[in-house]
Amino acid sequence: MNRNDIQLGRGETIEDTAKVLSRFVHGLIVRTYDHSDVERLAAAGSIPVINALTDFSHPCQIYTDAFTMAERWTAPGGDLLASLKGRKIAFLGDTACNMANSWVLGANLFGMKISLAGPKGFEPGADLDALLAKEGFSGGYQFTTDPFEAVKDADVVYTDVWVSMGKEEESRERIRLMSPYSVTGKLFAAAKPDAYFMHCLPAHAGEEVQQEVLDNPRSIIFDQAENRLHTQKAIMVMLAKAAAASRR
Repeated sequence: MNRNDIQLGRGETIEDTAKVLSRFVHGLIVRTYDHSDVERLAAAGSIPVINALTDFSHPCQIYTDAFTMAERWTAPGGDLLASLKGRKIAFLGDTACNMANSWVLGANLFGMKISLAGPKGFEPGADLDALLAKEGFSGGYQFTTDPFEAVKDADVVYTDVWVSMGKEEESRERIRLMSPYSVTGKLFAAAKPDAYFMHCLPAHAGEEVQQEVLDNPRSIIFDQAENRLHTQKAIMVMLAKAAAASRR
């Protein structure tokens, strides 16, 4: 449903909407632009609220990506989370976007290292730095304007679209600034020999990544796409179990 399908489109406050929906359903999955909308829904309601994407973060995608990586690095019966520790991810292009923000947080959560490469002016913002400090994450991140420096010793090379939602009017300038950060075969080859390429899709071949990299045997983008289904279900099951336990 969009805001016009419910009373938000007629002027109802987010807080009132959250309270009403809390009487109707067992949880909300919210995909919106303004991150504060999700925070307000969660604060005012009494049911779980899943952030399915905002202008600031995309946490569900990070859990999907981490699972997709761990599948490859974990022996049968092994510890999925332990397999992530110490691994390096290089994120290229728009390093101030929601996916970059989420991967900085995810890397710190999972004990990974993250190096960001993008144009000057696209460094992660103060809101992300404040959240890292609030969560007590000391690993932080590295930022460079040199894409080859970022991918050195990387286990994963990651990128996303250069023109995120709400930035369409800046598309021409963004493409000009970010063209040096396109993941080419040469750039991908500068990472570890067994590094994987990842992208949350849809990809714009010829912009943030070249077709030869999308088609590379070490491109695992379609495994990511499939695993999004599985991890979303797992998140909902976890929240449903927690809610059931709280009612006992």
